[in-house]
Amino acid sequence: MAHASINSDPGEWGWSTDAGERARLLQSPCVDTAPKGDGEASSDGPHRGTTSTLGAIFIVVNACLGAGLLNFPAAFSTAGGVAAGIALQMAMLVFIISGLVILAYCSQASNEGTYQEVVWAVCGKLTGVLCEVAIAVYTFGTCIAFLIIIGDQQDKIIAVMAKEPEGAGSGPWYTDRKFTISLTAFLFILPLSIPREIGFQKYASFLSVVGTWYVTAIIIIKYFWPDRDMTPGDMLTRPASWAAVFNAMPTICFGFQCHVSSVPVFNSMQRPTVKTWGAVVTAAMVIALAVYMGTGICGFLTFGAAVDPDVLLSYPSEDVAVTVARAFIILSVLTSYPILHFCGRAVAEGLWLRYQGMPVEEDVGRERRRRVLQTLAWFLLTLLLALFIPDIGKVISVIGGLAACFIFIFPGLCLIQAKLSEMEEVKPASLTAQTSLL
Repeated sequence: MAHASINSDPGEWGWSTDAGERARLLQSPCVDTAPKGDGEASSDGPHRGTTSTLGAIFIVVNACLGAGLLNFPAAFSTAGGVAAGIALQMAMLVFIISGLVILAYCSQASNEGTYQEVVWAVCGKLTGVLCEVAIAVYTFGTCIAFLIIIGDQQDKIIAVMAKEPEGAGSGPWYTDRKFTISLTAFLFILPLSIPREIGFQKYASFLSVVGTWYVTAIIIIKYFWPDRDMTPGDMLTRPASWAAVFNAMPTICFGFQCHVSSVPVFNSMQRPTVKTWGAVVTAAMVIALAVYMGTGICGFLTFGAAVDPDVLLSYPSEDVAVTVARAFIILSVLTSYPILHFCGRAVAEGLWLRYQGMPVEEDVGRERRRRVLQTLAWFLLTLLLALFIPDIGKVISVIGGLAACFIFIFPGLCLIQAKLSEMEEVKPASLTAQTSLL
């Protein structure tokens, strides 16, 4: 593959040209990548990482699957039934896989190792800044969604422990939703979010995978062997309108969005070639599709149009198997919040330092105080919004739109700019050859 020289002039980056700032931004917490040497070829150079092809598939699947699967039955309902939901996912999967392959191609062409670095190098300063802001807003919104999920699942678990009937009124103050979310957040999430480095990623990944598969298995089992008091609502067989189909897209984008972390995964592979990466992401997306499809179809057919935006809330509180699924989701979200916060904080830190014109290496003394203040502001604001936005569907619709930008818009812009740069390089070469012949 020819390596295009894309926006290689340091002046085109604007603000600070310190490479350390960009290199530290949004390094995937689940992937250890070896540093790149200047001018190192991506495809035919020495091995830059230790991740095998099978390992890369697992990491991409893990990055894709998560708490977003809880919203897929509602997405099927919004889209207009099983047929419309399947057709929408299959159509979007083509663009999802294409976006991942384009990012790998542009990563090789620009010799950059993270999503926003690729966008900076290929598309320039303005698009790069927009990309970093979008990443920060996306991770911020996802953290709010995680806190809402914790509150939703805790409400059901507390109802069982307190032996309260379904739909009971206000209970003791210590069972109030705002109190339980705040207590859990301060005891577990805040201490895990303050450290500079995150050392529990492997455990968090394992818990997320186990929890995701368990939730999917329970939803499928409950469809074939439902409880007696579970009666489905209206079964939609066709979409009400085209607008209804498009309204389901943010949920699907949120579920399949793994593009931001895909570039570090690609560069961590033993042999990072676009062809191999295409096979990796195709296999990973097929696995994710099977999980989301099973959850979406069985969850929708169990409850019909009456399905809750968080499908676990549609099941009775006293169901023991579903209670275990709720506990798995809470545990997964508790460990996922600090990782998302880590990524968002890194982008915000880079934007601030670049705006101030301060290289990372020259501002180490203030780093700890700045990190603690950033973490407290991020944590308190997400907690406050989660307490007063009880409907997770509203949050998913917003961050799902941003996920669509990472899947469709930024990879598309990168591909266009990369091809234009290649064409500009080919033209001078052809003119030189013609001149030499004359």
